[in-house]
Amino acid sequence: MHSLYIFVNFADVMGTVLFESPVFGPVQSRRLGVSLGINLMPADAKICTFDCIYCECGRNAERRSASKRPTRADVKCALELTLQKMQADGMVPNVITFAGNGEPTAHPHFAAIIDDTIELRNRYFPEAKISVLSNGTRLDNQEVFNALLKVDNNIQKLDTVNTDYINMVDAPVGRYNLEKVIENLIRFKGKVIIQTMFMKGTYNGIDVDNTSQDFVAPWLDVIEKIAPEKVMIYTIDRETPVSTLEKAPKETLDRIVTLLEERGIAASASY
Repeated sequence: MHSLYIFVNFADVMGTVLFESPVFGPVQSRRLGVSLGINLMPADAKICTFDCIYCECGRNAERRSASKRPTRADVKCALELTLQKMQADGMVPNVITFAGNGEPTAHPHFAAIIDDTIELRNRYFPEAKISVLSNGTRLDNQEVFNALLKVDNNIQKLDTVNTDYINMVDAPVGRYNLEKVIENLIRFKGKVIIQTMFMKGTYNGIDVDNTSQDFVAPWLDVIEKIAPEKVMIYTIDRETPVSTLEKAPKETLDRIVTLLEERGIAASASY
């Protein structure tokens, strides 16, 4: 049984971190408040359908392991024990967040784990929200799609609508069809939150600034089509695997929030 609350593995690759599995935290999230994390990947590995150059967990190749993902039973047991302890200690989570060392919807039992989490949330902390941080690569799977409709905060990544940029910066593992991802985001009919990373800097000598009008204007048009309940934009906050990346300035993020609000889209920025 876990005896502590903060379960973060600080690894030694470029200052990036890995998270304990299957439960970590609670941690203070910039966007979500007091968040109890669920990591459906091994504690010593990163398994993701993206290989983002800015990922706080490092690059996929640096985080390989023979360890297996936690089972559905592992997740349910660890989560219940942690919720029981938090209840006994008078500690209340604002949110239970699926995040950690990779894409949570890639777990083969993701949908069933969501059902278990809803059951436990309702039993111990019915006011807590359930959030999923996802990159949208598994939305073609109808079971995954339906499970995401059940959670309070269905948070899907869309860093840009430029395929070349996505291929370089988000670095999808396997085939990635941007048009299909956008179609799937529209299919949520508003029950989705879009999360976008804005940054500056270079990667292998190539400019990766996605805050210019050339990137923001077409992204805004697509966001309007998706019609999400909210857009959360953010920038680099922790050390990244690529040292030449830079934060987007606060005034730049504020400008993008204003552009979203002018289109009637709720938005927030984390600096």
